[in-house]
Amino acid sequence: MKQTPTSPIYGLMAEFDNPSSLMHAAEAAYKAGYRQMDAYSPYPIEELADVIGFPKTRVPLIVLIGGIMGGLSAFALQYYCSAISYPVVVAGRPYNSWPAFVVPCFELTILFASLAGVFGMLALNGLPMPYHPVFNVDRFAGASRDKFFLCIEAADPMFERIESERFLTGLHPDFITEVPH
Repeated sequence: MKQTPTSPIYGLMAEFDNPSSLMHAAEAAYKAGYRQMDAYSPYPIEELADVIGFPKTRVPLIVLIGGIMGGLSAFALQYYCSAISYPVVVAGRPYNSWPAFVVPCFELTILFASLAGVFGMLALNGLPMPYHPVFNVDRFAGASRDKFFLCIEAADPMFERIESERFLTGLHPDFITEVPH
């Protein structure tokens, strides 16, 4: 579908041939004041997240809360079974014999923490995402092979169609493409 000049766009995407050009472009865009942008590459580039200003993730906190909930729920279940529901004295131990509870508590702590990490990561990343506007760009198929892309989103307060395209042109990309919504 062709976009009319008055139709909204998602942003502008610049294509680069190598990771160093992408890093340079991302640094320049961040220094110019752009904050709502994303970079795409065929393999992870560790420094790229810091360069484009990704916020710190909350996944570690979610994992911690999941682990604590797992440990507490395992302890509560065992306490309920051994001290409240079926109180049986075995070898003179108290009903609440916590050393016997350690291994199941550890196991459920790990299980809940790992599940919280997986589901928390999926939720914070907005996954599953079967559609994203960058998929409308034909050249974006190269992002999984050998091309590097920087997309400045139209939602950015600094974004202005002509000025942003002029800025991206100054970064010497191979192509600049309008990303339709």
